[in-house]
Amino acid sequence: MSSIHALAGLARRLNHERGAPAIPSLFFVTDPERTPDPLAVARRLPRGTAIIYRHFGAPERAQIARNLASIARSRGLVLLIAADPTLAQRVGADGVHWPQVRLPRTRSAGLVTAAAHDADSLTRAANLGVDACLLAPVLPTNSSSGNAPLGLFRAGQLAQRSAVPVIALGGITADTAKRLAGRGFAGCAGVEAFA
Repeated sequence: MSSIHALAGLARRLNHERGAPAIPSLFFVTDPERTPDPLAVARRLPRGTAIIYRHFGAPERAQIARNLASIARSRGLVLLIAADPTLAQRVGADGVHWPQVRLPRTRSAGLVTAAAHDADSLTRAANLGVDACLLAPVLPTNSSSGNAPLGLFRAGQLAQRSAVPVIALGGITADTAKRLAGRGFAGCAGVEAFA
């Protein structure tokens, strides 16, 4: 628990360094295998943390999304539903998160974030008018995405040049987040850091 609060503090500092854009500075990204109980994680998140619920295809997805929305409202959290604006609207989520390969042609209502893995995807997301991009993987991670880590130097260059705020994802923990300072990130995100 204390490591989550330490991570939240580091994320707030990153957001402040970047000019304090009006987005959450800390994002919890759900994963069916690495965080099988997102409700338990959501109950211990610090106020203001964003949750990206992305259990694609799960049979109980709608019910879990409703439960997450209830927890988010009661605890002052921000809920984004991955790639499903209809479900987001139905459960009263704050917005939508788009995987890089599913980025739509038009922006949906509410807070909108997108995944990005390179300069081109950051540009496409900025052109859509997203509020922030989650750039990944910044560091080595246990994710099954198969993308090679960008490394701090390259990821920092992309964050500094981006037209939209960039959130660091991939290998982010309370220890590694310290290395993000001064590199242009507006916050950080994690999966296993919250498990």
